[in-house]
Amino acid sequence: MASCLIVDDSKVVRMVARRILEDLKFEIREAEDGKGALDSCLNEMPDVILLDWNMPVMNGIEFLRELRASDGGDGPVVVFCTTENDMAHIREAISAGANEYIMKPFDRAIIEAKFSQVGVL
Repeated sequence: MASCLIVDDSKVVRMVARRILEDLKFEIREAEDGKGALDSCLNEMPDVILLDWNMPVMNGIEFLRELRASDGGDGPVVVFCTTENDMAHIREAISAGANEYIMKPFDRAIIEAKFSQVGVL
């Protein structure tokens, strides 16, 4: 079973994403911020990371740069999931190593489509 780390400071967003991804047969781990996510990844790399941008402690882009620089950090497929929808943010995310980009609010169809595009479904 593929594993997915959901990184978002909103408990509601994590709950909604968890429900969708468990239906799609992913094993789920959660983190409230980039620091918790990085600790989780260094302990055990997930197959996929659903990543929020705006979080306290360490934001999504800082986490992504740290992840990609770490041992094995090039492995996980990273899908940004955020309200930041301007091209500058999207370009920054992709150049930092994101594989795909989802806008909030999202639903099952959007997650399924994006996860299929990046080859994890």
